Amino acid sequence: MSDRSTPSMPSGRGPRRRLGREEWIAIAALAAIAAWGGLTLTGPGALPVANVPWTDRPVTVADVPLLVLLVVGGGMLVWELVAKVVSGSFGSDLLAGISIVTSLLLGEYLAGALVVLMLSGGEALEARAVSRAGDVLDALARRMPALANRRVAGGLAEVPLAEIAVGDELVVLPHDICPVDGTVVAGHGTMDESYLTGEPYRMQKAPGSAVLSGSINGEAALEIRTERVAGDSRYAKIMDVLRHSQQQRPRLRRLADSLGGLYTPLAVAIAAGAWWFSGDPVRFLAVLVVATPCPLLIAIPVAIIGAVSLAARRGIVIRDPAILERLDRCRTAIFDKTGTLTYGAPHLTEVVPLGSLSAADALTLAASLEIYSKHPLAAAVVAAADERGLPRLPVEALAEKPGQGLTGTVQAATGEARQVVITSRQKLAAVAAPAAARLPPVAGGLECVVLVDGEAVALLRFRDAPRSDGATFVGHLGPAHGLTRVMLVSGDRESEVRWLADIVGIREVHAGIQPEGKLALVEAATREAPTVYVGDGINDAPALAAATVGVAMGTASDVTSEAAGAVVMDSSLVRVDELFHIARRLRRIALQSAVGGMLASVLGMAAAAAGWLPPTAGALLQEAIDVVAVVNALRMAWGPGRLSDY
Repeated sequence: MSDRSTPSMPSGRGPRRRLGREEWIAIAALAAIAAWGGLTLTGPGALPVANVPWTDRPVTVADVPLLVLLVVGGGMLVWELVAKVVSGSFGSDLLAGISIVTSLLLGEYLAGALVVLMLSGGEALEARAVSRAGDVLDALARRMPALANRRVAGGLAEVPLAEIAVGDELVVLPHDICPVDGTVVAGHGTMDESYLTGEPYRMQKAPGSAVLSGSINGEAALEIRTERVAGDSRYAKIMDVLRHSQQQRPRLRRLADSLGGLYTPLAVAIAAGAWWFSGDPVRFLAVLVVATPCPLLIAIPVAIIGAVSLAARRGIVIRDPAILERLDRCRTAIFDKTGTLTYGAPHLTEVVPLGSLSAADALTLAASLEIYSKHPLAAAVVAAADERGLPRLPVEALAEKPGQGLTGTVQAATGEARQVVITSRQKLAAVAAPAAARLPPVAGGLECVVLVDGEAVALLRFRDAPRSDGATFVGHLGPAHGLTRVMLVSGDRESEVRWLADIVGIREVHAGIQPEGKLALVEAATREAPTVYVGDGINDAPALAAATVGVAMGTASDVTSEAAGAVVMDSSLVRVDELFHIARRLRRIALQSAVGGMLASVLGMAAAAAGWLPPTAGALLQEAIDVVAVVNALRMAWGPGRLSDY
């Protein structure tokens, strides 16, 4: 057969998250406000301690904790906002900074403290919510052992994982987690790779089998040779991908900044107008306090995190939250064939004997070897042998190098050792053209050749079934999601691709397309309209990265997952449809919270400008608006009982 690649995951141990500066400021604000309340209710709280020249009221004992908060905590926040303005970043939180400075100058210390609490609390909530994605990284890191059992003269030695080098021989004890990617050199057993691959069964391991870091060993000890150190393993690469995804700033959050770019000048204009016409600077502060745009600062990030959480519960990993905004705008859908609109699990349909062995004998030898492989056709061979009640034979010297097919020595029932090779027609032609020329003509579907002791003894034929809901799913994309163009792109023969296209109802077909061709098609389509590309193989990675939104089906390749903005873990079209609905729901709820909160704030600003709301009451009103906006945003995480509509 051709390339045989497997999934995997990472290593390392992340430090426990500490409280950030904004969280400490928020805690200090709560403490200062509580201290003010306690002192106000007691006699000494009203005693003056100092006079401020530019205000008509003295600083009292109760004001001291508020004043310290405004100078220290508020000063830090304002300095950060000034730095943003100097660097050219103009955001909606600038209003909060102006409010803090104004409250300090006018002696409205409680109103200023409430603004500090709103601003720092909003940033702390966002940081805390985003950091929850790091919990996944911590969980992955904690799974990995810190020590490995390395084979040394005289026995085993426990050494730190960082000291393991390529070529070292390690012993993985029963029920231990495999620390590195490697190859079995001694022992027979099983490994549970479901945490890495999603496959719900144990994989058989024999000398020559590949093992993955993070997999759980079974009952027998296995001796392995290190092929990649922990830092270079695919487990580590996936951790790097997750870590990178946390740093992606969602485009929808930038939408909040653009809304703030309109809202901030409006609020400042209303505040300045109120001061100008009334001659009272306190009205300027009152308007700005009500205007503090916490629906933008808090509600939208909360909605984003809720959408990511809802998607995760549905088996969808959102790598780049920005796709949740872009997906609802896509008008062209491009599908790879195998593993997306088909199940990606071919079934053995025919065993064609070619030499001296019967079909049953050839299948027995092939299945005995294929049980150790994770190639997509391997499971079909093993399942077909099981259905026929064929036995398993012992295997030694197993090897499965990329591009060279599967080879091994199988102990036949007669006791003799048979050299078995399972490869493709094309690779056989490259090394033994006469043997390839004697093969039957190419038929529909997939195929591979079984060679025993150098002789081609059987041709195995497979077919990948279309997904049962493929036609319904494709048919509803236009009416339900506004997609006006649907394309099927594949590297398979045109007859195979058109066979599937006719079944699922796709008219635009591109067959025999190599990865660079897929990339060119996606780039051309994206220039005309936003695109969503759905694929599952390594050859889809360039197209996934080039599309407006890339959706990877399953976890068959960490390269594919890295290129995609979202990964559908269980390779289900229903989950793809749910992703569309989650994106639409997020945009609707986020805009409800942001725009609704801003409109409510504008009404509050009007009341403050008219003198009906003093600064402290305005701050409390703004807190109420914030609560309503955030509660509405929290609806994103709850989600309806059913998201799919086909």
